Amino acid sequence: MKDFRSLKVWEKAHELVLKAYKATDLFPKHELYGITSQIRRAAASVPTNIAEGCGKDSDAELKRYFLIAMGSASELEYLLILARDLN
Repeated sequence: MKDFRSLKVWEKAHELVLKAYKATDLFPKHELYGITSQIRRAAASVPTNIAEGCGKDSDAELKRYFLIAMGSASELEYLLILARDLN
């Protein structure tokens, strides 16, 4: 078991969540249950999966959760592209 708080990648991912929440505060209120929610969930999923992987017993499990976190980061990237293109 590893302490996720000691990982630089977790720190950066946590900062990303905070920025995502601040940015989506500016989104139209009619998007609260749409793209706003999706962006926030995808962003929060990155450090959450890193933390969960650190709580597992093996390096294989840790790697699996890191891969899930990377998938969430890709999802977030697309949602931010979509938000930009929608203005």
